Amino acid sequence: MMTTELNYGDVYLVPRKTIVDSRKECDTSVQFGPRCFDMPIYPSNMKSVVDEETCEAFARLGWFYTMHRFNVDACRFTAAMQEKGLFASISVGVNDDTLQQLAELKAAGLTPEYITLDVANAWCVKAERMIKHIKATFPGSFLIGGNIATAEAARDLESWGCDAIKAGIAGGRVCITKNKTGFHRPMISTVRDCVSAVSVPVIADGGIVEHGDMAKALACGASMIMAGSLFAGYDESAGEIVEISGKHYKEYFGSASQFNKGAYVNVEGKKILVEYKGSIGKLLRELKEDLQSSVSYAGGRDLAALKSVEMIQVSR
Repeated sequence: MMTTELNYGDVYLVPRKTIVDSRKECDTSVQFGPRCFDMPIYPSNMKSVVDEETCEAFARLGWFYTMHRFNVDACRFTAAMQEKGLFASISVGVNDDTLQQLAELKAAGLTPEYITLDVANAWCVKAERMIKHIKATFPGSFLIGGNIATAEAARDLESWGCDAIKAGIAGGRVCITKNKTGFHRPMISTVRDCVSAVSVPVIADGGIVEHGDMAKALACGASMIMAGSLFAGYDESAGEIVEISGKHYKEYFGSASQFNKGAYVNVEGKKILVEYKGSIGKLLRELKEDLQSSVSYAGGRDLAALKSVEMIQVSR
């Protein structure tokens, strides 16, 4: 049997009566794990999107972040962030190098506030072993597991010990997994299925094209949203600046690309150039303003209003 599934561009939200005098009254903050953040969206933990400066900038602004896991000294990074009075949020994999990193953190007496298990398909035996190891070693850390794309996978990750689950496979702009393997699920269907299956927060990862997609993800039940290309191309973003015919761009590539791996092996990502956009401040302000507008259209004062809005499919 074949089913029809939906992506962000296939749906819209039905407006309700606005109850605030100004959209500026709408609260976009979200409680996520032990901390409250100003917005429920954050940059992808990709080498071409975040670096140490990006992470520090977002933490100081009161936004969530996750440092990528590629050639990163987790001990040094965690210590540096915490010494500055900021929270540490790191990414790990499922192989022996991760076990070594965790052992070094433990030996140094360091506990990252957030740990993200970051693998292409976290519904696997290696992820199960690593999740259980992390929870046993760092019970005080908030553990995010991902990525997965089905209700059954979400239930398993919750039962293995994840405090939050990252949903979305092959939905990113520079991900070519669906082209190389044939596997992918549209994000509306993915997020709704995963949210319905678990009691822990779900992060909608991938497929954010328009700012209004944030509201759609939250309407599906997501607690947080991760986006890659949305945050690429800014001064505060990672990635090298490239000049072509007098115009400036920044590199943006997938974690499974040869540019990240350093070799053409099991490549499921590509590199593109995105227009250089200057400081990220304008984007962050606009994202907040747009989400405040979404809350006002939902007839509420905070993000909870988006959880119960009516969603309609667009006839094409």
